[in-house]
Amino acid sequence: MDAPQKSRIIVVDTNVILFDAQAIFKFIDSEVYVPMSVIEEIDRFKRDIGEIGRNARQFSRFVDDLRDEGKLSDGVPLEKSDSIVRISVDLGANTLPKDLDPEKADTRILATALELAKLFPDVPVDLVTKDINLRIKADVYGVNAKDYEPDSVAIDEMYTGFIDFEVNPNQIDEFYQNKSMANSEGKKLLANQYCVLRDNSNSNHSAVGRFNEKENTIVPLLKSTENVWGIFPRNVEQSFALDCLLNDEISLVSLVGKAGTGKTLMALAAGLFKTLDEGKYQRLLVSRPIFPMGRDIGYLPGDVEQKLNPWMQPIFDNVEFLMGSDRSARKAAGRAQELINQGMLNIEPLTYIRGRSIPKQFLIVDEAQNLTPHEIKTIITRAGMGTKIVLTGDCYQIDNPYVDSANSGLTYAVERFKGHGIAAHVTLTKGERSELAELASNVL
Repeated sequence: MDAPQKSRIIVVDTNVILFDAQAIFKFIDSEVYVPMSVIEEIDRFKRDIGEIGRNARQFSRFVDDLRDEGKLSDGVPLEKSDSIVRISVDLGANTLPKDLDPEKADTRILATALELAKLFPDVPVDLVTKDINLRIKADVYGVNAKDYEPDSVAIDEMYTGFIDFEVNPNQIDEFYQNKSMANSEGKKLLANQYCVLRDNSNSNHSAVGRFNEKENTIVPLLKSTENVWGIFPRNVEQSFALDCLLNDEISLVSLVGKAGTGKTLMALAAGLFKTLDEGKYQRLLVSRPIFPMGRDIGYLPGDVEQKLNPWMQPIFDNVEFLMGSDRSARKAAGRAQELINQGMLNIEPLTYIRGRSIPKQFLIVDEAQNLTPHEIKTIITRAGMGTKIVLTGDCYQIDNPYVDSANSGLTYAVERFKGHGIAAHVTLTKGERSELAELASNVL
């Protein structure tokens, strides 16, 4: 085997490609080995109808195109990443320790990494996999293993959407009097970042606002004390959330927070207000990915609508809550169904969004933490003229086995859109559902 031409060797596991079909293009100045076992596993997934199947098929098309550039077993150069991709036969299978099963694809992929490390001791060899157990095995046998996190963001370091800082009392008085405050101190604020202004001489004297990047000023919130479909903000974070939800200049809103912080309820209230009361949007469209919590109960009977009802029920619950009190639950359910019949409210899964164009709609994507970065991109690029997209989710409650809090599409979108004038983000930390729900969220 020829000596590597690059400064390091990367051995890619199947799950990396199923997570990101373009993964092989994202390693800089590397010799990327794709073992034959990976190709065999990819072939088994190509008929899946979900995101995994699409990634498997897309990767196969990428590799097929590379055949026109050279022989895959000899390595094909990639111009954008200055790397070389090589499809290799499984190496080292005959020298594996007896305690590893050679019939398993993971074992053969690990054997390839081990053999490459022996063949080229002066070149770093990394096994890149999203399989925790394979990383553990690799560590035991002396192979450097890494998770694939091309766009990862530590959740504790994620942009919160607001900042708290002290100012002198005259500035706060000026803010209330002039309905704005110039960023005269040149603080590094991002577009649509929310601000808590605290008096440096009196802790009870404060104000809240949003940074207007165009005018370099901090401006008051919209409807900060008014109710929206019976919903009042119960804390400052919810005030920030309602402000960006009701601001027509903001086209993308992301709300991240634990259960009970009011993300979905506020998004629905704002959507109903903007659609039914103001007529700003033609329709309120609410969608969510379909992932079960815990063990699935299997296939559901009925037509498409009946099958989807259990998945969409949390949305119906919130809509019915906004439509009426507990005493008139039946009447509220009827009003919600009437809006659906009139085409003003549409609740559907994300399964059918690919290829659509969605103009003049208020689109809420609930449970967005279960989406991959590619799926988030697919959704946002569906937005037509006059559409507003709201992403809500809790990055600590991910049910998708191919996503974690570091590379969830929701955290990816938050970081990529921060500082852009048509986007805003708020992280909600205080639960308001009930005292019991808040305690459970904190102690369990």
